Amino acid sequence: MTFANYEYLFLLLLIPVYIIWHFFYQQRSTPAMRVSTLRSFGRVKKSWRQHLQPLPFVCRVVCLVAAVLALARPHTTNSWSNKSMEGIDIMLCMDVSTSMLAEDLKPNRIEAAKKVAVEFINGRPNDNIGLTLFAGEAYTQCPMTVDHAVLLNMLHNMRVDMAQRGLIDDGTAIGMGIANAVTRLKDSKAKSKVIILLTDGTNNRGQISPAMAAEIAHTFGIRVYTIGVGTNGTAPYPVPVAGGVEYINVPVEIDSKTLATIAAKTQGEFYRATNTEKLREVYHKIDQLEKTKMRVKQFSKRNEAFAPFMLVAVIALFLELLLNNSILRRLP
Repeated sequence: MTFANYEYLFLLLLIPVYIIWHFFYQQRSTPAMRVSTLRSFGRVKKSWRQHLQPLPFVCRVVCLVAAVLALARPHTTNSWSNKSMEGIDIMLCMDVSTSMLAEDLKPNRIEAAKKVAVEFINGRPNDNIGLTLFAGEAYTQCPMTVDHAVLLNMLHNMRVDMAQRGLIDDGTAIGMGIANAVTRLKDSKAKSKVIILLTDGTNNRGQISPAMAAEIAHTFGIRVYTIGVGTNGTAPYPVPVAGGVEYINVPVEIDSKTLATIAAKTQGEFYRATNTEKLREVYHKIDQLEKTKMRVKQFSKRNEAFAPFMLVAVIALFLELLLNNSILRRLP
């Protein structure tokens, strides 16, 4: 229940003040007679009229409260809503080549990319999201799923030095990464299918070129957003040496032209992220562009509900007047 004129409800604060004043005034105005002792009246039982003496005042308080509630115009609401949501199928395609260990983003490129990807996933609870990793070759780390707890667990457990340890071939196979993600999306029934490709280099490995992979994605109606991550110029890169780590500055070589061509071919967008905050802004922009579609129908009907309160106020007032002028009438 809501109130159209809720400011009238503040009048209810005066009710306790009125009750206190009533008892104080009644005590002072009630006629009194002095007697030497009340012992003889101790065994006298109260009559039914004496028991009913407070009733007119109770009726008056009820009348005042009901009248204030009626003035506040209470409303009852009948409403219903019907929502239908259409999720988006998204494949995150992340470069895990050894160059992603460069520390121009803190603590390094791959860890920064993981952190921002986690924030992106947490902000899209209705979407199917999967994860493809690539270096010199590509594979699916996690198929598309709405169980984001599983996806996040796989993302957190992803080793950042897989290529460095020889677990996969090193290099940058952008075309293979896109092609692997396309195989997960091509049979999807979702109206919106998206690949978010993150890399820090140029394509130098793989049997599928970036241009061919972009053509395949376009054929299946998949948009590809490309992100080139890394600062401009050179970046510090850790090299293990005896007893520690030595840093060398390596050139940042991002094939912006190829990434922009891939995005344009698939009706996506190309972004450059030179630091972690820029990377976060890029994911935020993509999040805004690829919002989950939602259709909502709402119905709301408000009904005036002051009549019952007004009726109670009138009945209470009438009952007070009736009692004071009949069985509880007091003569001066």
